Amino acid sequence: MLAARRSITALTRHRCNIALRGLATQTALDSKDTEPSRINLCTAVNDALQIALENNKRALVFGEDVSFGGVFRCTAGLQQRFGKDRVFNTPLSEQGIVGFGIGAAASGYTAIAEIQFADYIYPAFDQIVNEASKYRYRSGGEFNCGGLTIRAPYGAVGHGGHYHSQSPESFFTHIPGIKVVVAGGPADAKGLLLSAIQDPDPVVFFEPKMMYRTAVEDVHKGEYTIPLGKAKLKRQGTDITLVGWGQQVAVLEKAAQVCQDTFDISCEVIDLRTLLPWDVTAVGKPCCSGLPCNNSHM
Repeated sequence: MLAARRSITALTRHRCNIALRGLATQTALDSKDTEPSRINLCTAVNDALQIALENNKRALVFGEDVSFGGVFRCTAGLQQRFGKDRVFNTPLSEQGIVGFGIGAAASGYTAIAEIQFADYIYPAFDQIVNEASKYRYRSGGEFNCGGLTIRAPYGAVGHGGHYHSQSPESFFTHIPGIKVVVAGGPADAKGLLLSAIQDPDPVVFFEPKMMYRTAVEDVHKGEYTIPLGKAKLKRQGTDITLVGWGQQVAVLEKAAQVCQDTFDISCEVIDLRTLLPWDVTAVGKPCCSGLPCNNSHM
């Protein structure tokens, strides 16, 4: 398979330096220990990718600048470990990245595509909506591109401006034939990403870039998966249900604590984790019991 490659531009190098300034990059690539260790979300994603590449010789990782680790260093060390034919750069074309991924997945590869910022996923919208999501249906089940996973860092950081701060996940939650997942922490990011890569449907996987290094928790280094379509109860409550996903869940947890301490209001907090298909039972149960429900979107 021919891999499209290009040199690192000065702008790309500048953006990478900004992302790395003052931040140490953790790595779990060479660890054989299955005991949990405290790592950040970036390292959890990196670990999931190396497990996928190690266990599946037909897995590919590709996108803009992934060969040297990408802007956020989520793919650091992967090309050195698995080679230039399996981890490689692409041209600056989101439509081309996803189109290539669809073709590779339809040909039997496990295609893990990276969109450098979710803000730039829009040129690939047609490929995702009209090609990836419909591939199985339009062929009567004869063909599919279920081996496709599209990773995209999303959300605000504080200095990204209007082209590096968007949260476009809602655009994709109305499209039958794909799944939409948003990680909310390191442990979930690793387990959900491995599930997405193994899922029989194409998955758009959003990663909150603000949490790449700010979110740190115990994560098992071995392989594990978290079922898609299952929400996570983050906090018990009896007065109101707060529903969110991604980095907004941390905001909801803080708000719930303020409500408890200041107003003696008990808030239940639910992390959807998967937006399509979303966990109707987890959200519907408290609502059916009479609790008001508030949804918070960043």
